[in-house]
Amino acid sequence: MEAHPPLPQKKRDPLAFDQAKQDIAQLRAQAEAGEIELAYVDEAGFSQTHPNRSAWTPVGEQHRIPAARGQRMNVVAALLGSGKVFSAKLWCTFTAELFVGFVGLLGKQADKPLTIILDNASIHKAKAIAPYLKHLRSQGVTLYFLPPYSPELNRIEKLWHLMKHTWMAVKHRDAPTLEADVAEILDNFGTTYKMVF
Repeated sequence: MEAHPPLPQKKRDPLAFDQAKQDIAQLRAQAEAGEIELAYVDEAGFSQTHPNRSAWTPVGEQHRIPAARGQRMNVVAALLGSGKVFSAKLWCTFTAELFVGFVGLLGKQADKPLTIILDNASIHKAKAIAPYLKHLRSQGVTLYFLPPYSPELNRIEKLWHLMKHTWMAVKHRDAPTLEADVAEILDNFGTTYKMVF
């Protein structure tokens, strides 16, 4: 029997969710008009043991892959309105300081005001990085925080799902292979790997 997490709709504020949908539609219109650069940002962890949620196997056989433990790779990425992905792969814990560094690098990629859509993770709002975020705001970087329990409003969540459950083969990987497989998808997103909204 497979356990499923509770649906986010049961905990979220429907008014805040509807308002966020309207705000994002307006931001997308601004991006399409060339007024801003829009980026959906999130972090994801990739394990050397591939997630195996469910699978079909012949009757009487077990579906299994080696479950040897290994270091987890963290990826932070921005899915840009242009369809490109800007990312960083890290073999360490992702911290608020690393987050603000990533946002700074992302800001340098944009030649117009940048609006970043992201969730309310504690590393995105840590007091220690508040002065740096204020400085980035003065340079045209705006953070748009989604209401709690609204992952479907962040388009990059679909990218993570496709990577983990469709595009990456179900197998155990050593660290170099894991990094290469993740890089292959991120580097070729929009050409070899595509998604439709």
